[in-house]
Amino acid sequence: MTALSNENENSDNSSENLARLRVVALESRMSDQTAILLERAGGVAVRAPSMRELPLEDNAEALQFAARLIAGEIDVVIFLTGVGAKHLADAIETRYPADRWRAALERAFVVARGPKPLTVLRGWKVRVDVQVPEPNTWRDLLGALDRATDVRGKRIAIQEYGQTNTELTDGLSARGAAEVIRVPVYRWALPEDLRPLKAAIRGCIDGTVGAIVVTSAQQVRHLMQVAQEEELGDPLKDALRERVVIASVGPVATEALGEFGLVPDIVPEHPKLGPLVKSLAAGWRTVGKTMPANAFGAGS
Repeated sequence: MTALSNENENSDNSSENLARLRVVALESRMSDQTAILLERAGGVAVRAPSMRELPLEDNAEALQFAARLIAGEIDVVIFLTGVGAKHLADAIETRYPADRWRAALERAFVVARGPKPLTVLRGWKVRVDVQVPEPNTWRDLLGALDRATDVRGKRIAIQEYGQTNTELTDGLSARGAAEVIRVPVYRWALPEDLRPLKAAIRGCIDGTVGAIVVTSAQQVRHLMQVAQEEELGDPLKDALRERVVIASVGPVATEALGEFGLVPDIVPEHPKLGPLVKSLAAGWRTVGKTMPANAFGAGS
């Protein structure tokens, strides 16, 4: 076994190098970017995609939202994700021209949860009234709204991503919103090929990987779902507590880890992929966990 507080024989003279540590990356859409960052930091990326985005076949909610927006029946629109905003536009524009519904959006109070939906909205030339500050959680969103406007009596639409954020919807209702309208545009599913994810789970348990990077709550839930289906839920949690360094991108992923009794070892100051990998590279030796020597080496 190798203590992280000591130098491993695979390490070089840099204190911010992953020293060929094998790191599970659960990212799907940004799998290539994650692997590149890990490898530039001296690690070995073990790709284990954990999610698949499935646009909803029935666009009823999106079209109902557009009709109400155009009719002036929605006061506040909250965009939670960039990819969700794009899916929403694609759905709406099967019935309404882009300039028509975007003009209606200009008459509403528009909120962007973070930089990705903000970029999409700016590309549409839509005014954004509130940009939620980091780390872009539902708490930050509600706080930003509280500082910017009074939602009492307002009809509020939320572009959802994968699943409903009940804390956000409950928080808006508690503030006196007249109506909170959910606008789902896609849902999360497991990858069609689960072999890499299953192999990563076994790698955590048998000691052939030394760290795992988590960039969303749903990654955690899918990881544990597959582990439990393989009857490996408890061994995986034991490995993550005792040997595998857990790097979480920010509060939302950290809360999901907490649902399974897990606490991250590394959390960057800024909830982005680049700072996450940099923080892991700088801090993996100091978290106090131990791991087998075979957690270092070639990728899979």
